[in-house]
This record gives sequence, structure tokens and C-alpha cells, in this order.
Amino acid sequence: MTLAVLCPGQGAQHPAMLELAMSDANGRTALDAAADVLRDDPRRWVASDAMFANALAQPLVCVAQNAQWQALRNVLPHPAAVAGYSVGELSSYGIAGAIDIGPLAQLARARADAMDDAAQAHAGTLLAVRGLARRSIEALCGEANAQVAIVTAEDAFVVGGDEAALAAFSARAEAQGAQVRSLRVGVAAHTRALVAAVAPFRAALERSTLGRPAVPVVAGIDATAVVTRERAIATLAPQVAQTIEWAQCQDALYERGCRTFLELTPGTALSRMVRERFDDIEARAVDEFRSVAGVAAWAARAGD
Repeated sequence: MTLAVLCPGQGAQHPAMLELAMSDANGRTALDAAADVLRDDPRRWVASDAMFANALAQPLVCVAQNAQWQALRNVLPHPAAVAGYSVGELSSYGIAGAIDIGPLAQLARARADAMDDAAQAHAGTLLAVRGLARRSIEALCGEANAQVAIVTAEDAFVVGGDEAALAAFSARAEAQGAQVRSLRVGVAAHTRALVAAVAPFRAALERSTLGRPAVPVVAGIDATAVVTRERAIATLAPQVAQTIEWAQCQDALYERGCRTFLELTPGTALSRMVRERFDDIEARAVDEFRSVAGVAAWAARAGD
């Protein structure tokens, strides 16, 4: 089996997203370590809609994924590569062995703070759009003063901007037959609106204990394989204000020989995208299983 681990971003948080990690001693230890560093317990956050606030959502996603991985890593094959979507890319470096969960949680908080500070001057949010080609989407963005934030497929995108820009974009896109829906994200991530967040996040990365990943991490901005600390910082920092080429990231994993994909919590969107893109792969999300043993059993079958 050639396994790729996928780390989703924020927006699909749910009250049960920590349960699998809490069912395992290694997962519980990781959650305790994160709580000590954060001086607050993410297990408390999932009890309310506070988990969708950017300042909590980003560290929560990173902590949940890395605690879950600690529960799973001993029953799964060693991954060939890791890729993360939005804040999930930062989380990927924990999965890849480049940083421990406590310092990772601190970086996720620093990232959220930098983005929230930048958003005070440039408020905005994100929309998911499906049904038009990139050239058409980019033309509509230009007309509406919006921007492509994430490319997930040839006809599927996330678009960011302020309220007026997204309203204008939605009207034009729907008139051309596109499907448009709002995302539960409080900032216009991966657009020029957050360029002021790049420098403070870069400084936080440079001060951190982030090291060399033991497993290649696919960079969101250009789908290259990152294997050094320097390259990790060079790709993670601008990512907050630059388009993520997620479709290219999926292709890069496939080209590396990955045919089994496991998506960590929260949600099932990334595994669905991979199944839609490739016919000869196995892809599931941990949120589809009730136990560590269930994930391990699926992985064993997928590797046969």
C-alpha cells in the first residue's frame, strides 16, 4: 500500500471530532499536551458553536488531526506523503513528524491571530462554486473584485472577498448556471485581503521548533514536495494570502504512486474529491469509522 494522509481545513467541525482520539491512550496524551500549551482544553470547544470562530477553529483542527493520528499511526502503514487543505497544510507537518502537537497548536493560534488581525481591515468570507471552468471563474472574479482562493477541480473552486464582492460574484455565477454556497469560514483566506497576515505568520514559523518533515508534505500553493524546514516556511507563510492549487496537490500525490488515501477529521470532503478525480484509488475519511480498529481493518483490506 502507498498511503497518503489528507488533512482538511476548517468548516466541518463537529462535536464528535475528538472522540476517536479520546478512545486511545496515545490520542488522550496528545490532547493533554495541546491543552497544557494552549492553557485551554479543545475538548471543551467542541461543545458549542465557538469551535467555528477562526481563533479556535484553526488550533482545534490541527490538534484534532494530530491527536487522531497519534491514535492511528501504529495500526497503519507509514505514509508516503501528506497533504493539507488550508490550515490542514500546517497540521500536515505534525503528521509528517516535523513538529510536536503543543508547538503546532501554538502556530495554529498564531496563524489564526494574524489572519484575524488582517481581516479587521479587509473583512470577508468564502464561497464554494461549482459548474464553471477556471477561465470563467477568474473573469467573474475580476468583474466583482473577488478572488479565486482554492482550486479543487477543473469546475470546482472556492472564491473569497468581501460581502459586496461575493454578492456580485454569486449573481453573475448563478446566472451562468453555477452552483454557489456559503462556507462557514470567517475570513477571506487565501486571497490578497490577508496579505498583512503573511509577515507575522512567517515570523512565528521562524521562531518555532518546526523542523524537517520525515515524510514529504505537498505544498498547497504549487503542489511541490516539501522536505526541508526552509521550504516549509517559504510555502506555509504566503499560503494564507495566495491561491491553493488543491487539484494539483491531488495529482501530485497520485503521481507519487499513492493509491490509498485517508482523510483525518473533520469531514469527508477531501476523500470524496479524490474518489471523483481518480478511478483506481481507495479513499475514506476517519469520520466514517467508529473506532481505531475499524480504520485499521479498512486499511488492511485496501492494501490487499
